[in-house]
Amino acid sequence: MTRAVITGVGAITSIGLSAHDFWKNLVAGESGITTITRFDTSDLPVKIASEVHDFKPGDYMETKAARRMSRFAQLVVAAAVQAAEDAGLKLDDAERRRTASAIATGSGGAIDTIEETQTMLERGPGRVSPFYVPMMAPNMGACQVSMYLGLRGPALASVAACASGLYSFFEAKHLIERGLADIVVAGGTEAALHPLPIAALANMRALSRRNDDPTAASRPFDADRDGFVFGEGAAVMIVESEERAKARGARVYAELAGAGLSCDAYHITAPLEDGSGAAQAMEEALRDANMKPEELDYIAAHGTGTPLNDVSETRAIKEAFGNHAAKLAVSSPKSMVGHLLGAAGAVGSLAAVLAVHNDVAPPTINLETPDPECDLDYVPLKARQMTIRAAAANGFGFGGQNGSVIFRKYAG
Repeated sequence: MTRAVITGVGAITSIGLSAHDFWKNLVAGESGITTITRFDTSDLPVKIASEVHDFKPGDYMETKAARRMSRFAQLVVAAAVQAAEDAGLKLDDAERRRTASAIATGSGGAIDTIEETQTMLERGPGRVSPFYVPMMAPNMGACQVSMYLGLRGPALASVAACASGLYSFFEAKHLIERGLADIVVAGGTEAALHPLPIAALANMRALSRRNDDPTAASRPFDADRDGFVFGEGAAVMIVESEERAKARGARVYAELAGAGLSCDAYHITAPLEDGSGAAQAMEEALRDANMKPEELDYIAAHGTGTPLNDVSETRAIKEAFGNHAAKLAVSSPKSMVGHLLGAAGAVGSLAAVLAVHNDVAPPTINLETPDPECDLDYVPLKARQMTIRAAAANGFGFGGQNGSVIFRKYAG
């Protein structure tokens, strides 16, 4: 069977506008969570988020093209350009036909819907942007990446809430294994920071309210956690067939070894308390990779910082890995970048790949008072140099959608 490998990485996040800077700051334990600057929060109970600052679309695309894209598409096009450059991709016409995009999102251009609705109500229908529909459509992240890089293969757009980013790598792996593509530009993107979703999630009691201490607000697995921190960003990786990567002498970060999906079929927002649905996704990923639990060393956890999620994920890891769960290093990138919803799984996957590549487990910052029900090794506060033969990334979304993807060291 054709193997899939990672040959390029790119990222636009609150802790770095490149994959290199993202990784450097992730390992250093730097938080990207700040007081919101994008809009007035005086009437909101939550005033903090993980914003991407200093991003300039013009560094990656023409100004005219950028004006016709929603921010979620701008972010992912930039990350895709970075990843393609990092991989050294130079495609001829025939190769473009064999190159796909798989870009996931949770809400696409939902913010454009809010803003254009306001425009119509306040200024009339004649002032609504003619580009509104192609800006807000969730598939436009994948399509804009394909258009910008000239990719003629399938353009796939998964929408699976907070598991979305994992779905893109599931799709990429199977496209390559089935011979439907030689390269897949895969990842996730989200840009939904706006008073409306902040208000809704705050009313759901899902968000942290540590407004006076933003960098300490995201506290996965900590006894004093009080919710997640909303964020934005994008992460993209180049997934390539082993044969093509070898033929062109590409650097390989890791092998995309396994991917598993499941559904809790339980509740619109809450996970199964026993974690069995999430465990099923991890077990499927191990089976797909033909790996034993003992062969995995690190998990980039979903780890949102909500009371329910962190306990259920802990139980899920124990169910999927048995006695080996106690030997795993587990940490949550969300402690630093917040929860990027549809991009969260892609950011977690990037962290897992770079953990394998560099033999470093990033930390879970703010883990100062461990929750007795969260009793695994969550790499508290400081990164850990260790041998990482293989790493998994987890993502669990509203509606009970679960995903887990495994990356392992490449032995060509």
